[in-house]
Amino acid sequence: MKKSKGRMRDNVLYRRADAPVEARVEDLLGRMTLEEKVCQMGAVFPTSWEDPKINRLLTRGRFSPRKAAALLSPGPGHMSMPLRYLPIRKSVDFANAIQKFLVEHTRLGIPAIIHDESLHGCMLPGSTSFPQAIGLAATWDDALMHRVAQAIGRETFVRGIRQCLSPTINIARDPRCGRTEESYGEDPWLTSRMGVAFVRGVQSQGVAATVKHFAANFVGDGGRDSHAIHFSERHLREVYFPAFEACVREAGAMSVMPAYNALDGQPCACNRWLLTDVLKKEWGFDGVTVSDYLAVEMIHTLHHVAESFAEAGRKAAEAGMDIELPEAKCFKDLAGLIRAGDMAVAPVDDAVRRVLRLKFRLGLFENPYANAAAAVRVVGCAEHRALALEAARRSLVLLKNEGGVLPLANARTIAVLGPNAAIGRLGNYSTLHASAVSPLEGMRRRAGQRIKILHAEGCEINGQSRDGFARAVEAARAADMAVLFMGNTTKTEGEGRDRCRLELPGVQEDLIRDVAALGKPTVVVLIGGGAVAMERWIERVPAVVAAWCPGMEGGHALAQVLFGDVNPGGKLPLTFPRTTGQLPLYYNMKPSSRGYDYVDQRGVQPMFPFGHGLSYTTFKYGHLKIEPRVIPPNGSVTVSVDVRNTGYRAGDEVVQLYLSDLCASLSRPVKELKRFKRVRLARGQKRVVRFTLEGRDLAFLDRHLEPVVEPGEFEVMVGGSSAEGVKARFSVKAGVSVKRERA
Repeated sequence: MKKSKGRMRDNVLYRRADAPVEARVEDLLGRMTLEEKVCQMGAVFPTSWEDPKINRLLTRGRFSPRKAAALLSPGPGHMSMPLRYLPIRKSVDFANAIQKFLVEHTRLGIPAIIHDESLHGCMLPGSTSFPQAIGLAATWDDALMHRVAQAIGRETFVRGIRQCLSPTINIARDPRCGRTEESYGEDPWLTSRMGVAFVRGVQSQGVAATVKHFAANFVGDGGRDSHAIHFSERHLREVYFPAFEACVREAGAMSVMPAYNALDGQPCACNRWLLTDVLKKEWGFDGVTVSDYLAVEMIHTLHHVAESFAEAGRKAAEAGMDIELPEAKCFKDLAGLIRAGDMAVAPVDDAVRRVLRLKFRLGLFENPYANAAAAVRVVGCAEHRALALEAARRSLVLLKNEGGVLPLANARTIAVLGPNAAIGRLGNYSTLHASAVSPLEGMRRRAGQRIKILHAEGCEINGQSRDGFARAVEAARAADMAVLFMGNTTKTEGEGRDRCRLELPGVQEDLIRDVAALGKPTVVVLIGGGAVAMERWIERVPAVVAAWCPGMEGGHALAQVLFGDVNPGGKLPLTFPRTTGQLPLYYNMKPSSRGYDYVDQRGVQPMFPFGHGLSYTTFKYGHLKIEPRVIPPNGSVTVSVDVRNTGYRAGDEVVQLYLSDLCASLSRPVKELKRFKRVRLARGQKRVVRFTLEGRDLAFLDRHLEPVVEPGEFEVMVGGSSAEGVKARFSVKAGVSVKRERA
């Protein structure tokens, strides 16, 4: 295999690091053949679909130039996931071998962007696994999220991966969707803040973040993932677009992934209004759009709006899709379509400009290779494990604690029970082969020799056998108290595993009832990715903790919180209903014409509201002030509130501000989250927490879908959840139309 003439390339404009990016893009684009352009819009999947251990670029474990010449010529734009079973150093060597071939043995020497999943940690072996996304949202701490994302970006970068297919910023209004765990919950503002923090953190490390799935992916009928969506444009813009717009405009997201589903019959993967009119023209997005895996093919095979793969590729490219993942099965035909006169070259040129622009911004031409020594030093390092522990502590939500059962103070013998006790559950899209600390291990280490731990599984996650009940009940009978680790796994929820009911699977609820019947203090810890309905057992147990999938240090974090070394301060990022039949259920609904005295036969709702979370201490809110009380439309308002720790120990409180428009020309939500701040207060300490609301926070979309601030009265509520707080009102003196900001 002959090397390309790299010295000649060094003298051309696109190779000059000091030249403007756009000039480099145009110079390189002008040198490319049509086939080379189309290849930049595709990717190569290096492993076999049937067996991931079969690599199409290796021979006897070594990188094969012969195979590479057949698979990588004339040069793909992207590379899908390197071998996930390879240890750190070998995975870096593999990534570098790919880049070396592309740089030295293709005509123009264009390196590829290698990508992987990094939802809550890079998926390659050895990476740090942080709490699942829904758990990170439960911290209500965007500064912490930024630090976590920086660590994820750092571990991703040093392995030669320059794009992560994260974060997932879909709004999860129906937790029956198995992918709720990947989201930041049900609220647009909380999701926006967490998404912006993630994007900024990852991209600060030289890795492109990919916000997904655009749009409304998780709220099909009955919470069915990727099912058809029939929402009005107003509903999309009010609820499902804001987080994407924030990540694009504020955080400068370099990549967006369209969703699998169709909007009003038009698949998102070939929806020009979505990908071009809104994303690229209105929001000014100048990064790349990448398809979800096989989504372009599905235009033909699933949605049946194209008669062939070639037509599917044309529709997607003309709509604004820039990259087909995981391979160019449809885009490979674009060159033929253009030569036949069935497609213009302009969409291809636009897509390739975006791909090249991203590569120049990432510095791939100057530094396409990863450093194996740095990767070994950084990936899974002690600093990142400590951060994973901190994030896990902050993610835990104390849902119920009657009689102060928690923390575990005086128990000498504790029964640790349940199918999630002896294994560390990481959730979907998790680091492979990670050494996660289980709750049982964490409890035993914390208990030491002073406290005796009895363990029994009791039942399986989704099994029907009660054979283990007797042993679990006996362990609980012999103990001073029982802690049951219950919930779900990747086999009962996740991508491709939507739920028809939110009750605990299998016979877990029966085990809880049998143990609780002993009359011993009983704590239920819920492991999993979403809401759980608890109607059959909630009144029988005094304490419940939502632990989500707490990451590789989750066992230690749980033990520290349960024993009281750490005071829980997490809050729910989604509503927990009493029964599945109440769904969909979320806090920011619009008013019902039945009014609030209507008797809903589904029962009182919810079980635990959005934003709920208890502490081992108590907090009191007072002296809510709004200045000024009457403001001009282009002015701002400052909201201040006193928050006092009225308990006996230090603790965190998430101060939440909700806004209600009391009279508008169109029906508005009963309340909307507009600001939040997590604060730490010592015993007896009082702190004044201040927020500033601006015109955009008061605006809504008028009949023409343009932002407007109308004159009238607004009510502010500040408290520890969406259900209660102190209230005050202010007025807007005169209204003014606020035109939507255009790129």
